[in-house]
Amino acid sequence: MSVRRAGAGPLLPGSTLGVLGGGQLGRMMGLAARRMGYRIVVLDPDARCPTGQVADEVVIGGLTDEEAALELAGLVDVVTLDTEHVPADLLDRLEEVVPVRPRASVLRTIQDRQTQKTFLDGLGLPQTRWAPITDDAGLDAAIAEVGLPAILKVRRAGYDGKGQVRIERAEDAAAAWDRVGKRPAVLERVVDFVREVSVVLARGLDGAIAIYPIAENVHRRHILHTTRAPAPMPAERQARAEAIARRIADDLGHVGVMAVELFELADGALLVNEIAPRTHNSGHYTYGAAATSQFEQHIRAVCGLPLGDPRPLSGAVMLNLIGELWRDGDPPWQHVLARPEARLHLYGKLAPAPGRKMGHVLLLDDDTDRALGVAEELLAALTPA
Repeated sequence: MSVRRAGAGPLLPGSTLGVLGGGQLGRMMGLAARRMGYRIVVLDPDARCPTGQVADEVVIGGLTDEEAALELAGLVDVVTLDTEHVPADLLDRLEEVVPVRPRASVLRTIQDRQTQKTFLDGLGLPQTRWAPITDDAGLDAAIAEVGLPAILKVRRAGYDGKGQVRIERAEDAAAAWDRVGKRPAVLERVVDFVREVSVVLARGLDGAIAIYPIAENVHRRHILHTTRAPAPMPAERQARAEAIARRIADDLGHVGVMAVELFELADGALLVNEIAPRTHNSGHYTYGAAATSQFEQHIRAVCGLPLGDPRPLSGAVMLNLIGELWRDGDPPWQHVLARPEARLHLYGKLAPAPGRKMGHVLLLDDDTDRALGVAEELLAALTPA
């Protein structure tokens, strides 16, 4: 099979982008790409997936299906990702055929929590105390090293609280280990933080970096509930957060959008929580509140274009819409659509389920405290009685 490499110049409109994974991130990337004049081909088991609804073509297959992934690679000029849960070995294979951005080496570092944490330690970046676990003896040793309370997290494929168990007492450890199936894991010490924030940035092929205003995130039941941007942080702390994210992106040689989640402590310290090598839920506010959305920015980066302007056009609050709101059918959207500052984004998912992200509401308001209040009012109005 011949190897197709991007030339010295950028991939211009008319080129074809391949997306591995058909979720909402791929959908919003696809909408941005089509507006710019690109074609989209997506790999997903379901032709009706959110990205498939806006794509030019769907290749049917899962994220571990090498034959289907190679079929997609033969149809496109560059491959990118909707999710980091794509086997890095598969990306190695695709890189023999077509440019893949971000590269397999980035995913190999990030998609395994132990490898990610070892990488961060190597950079000397602050994070919570942690220890690896592979067996029963390792669990006891990790508790002795890290202390309690702590969070037990599987090394791979956990997100939105899946594959995670909090351990308060040593006598609860064995049950927690059983709950995650005794899979390879890490143990992280619980920290008392003031808030969770994220830095969403894009890094281009030329190494240029564009950073969005830092976002403040609130989670409920391990799922992102609201994001507000800009986060109310002192300028010096913002600069430190940005420097951490920039260091990570540069050292990885990342291309595309990336999010770095951080804990902000009462004394002003910042601890890295997690890295996501893709567009991110906490960056959805940019889709309407920034000069260039994270989705257009990602397309620009992976196509080798100059990065767009990340400056904010408005303060913003993003409210996630979770499957429970569909318990009695479609929620009463008139409550959202009646508000001039609100923008409704639905992802085209055909089967609502508890804990499933179905859409979000964006509220544009420079008074983000007021917007947070409106978000809670809207959530109450949308919630079944």
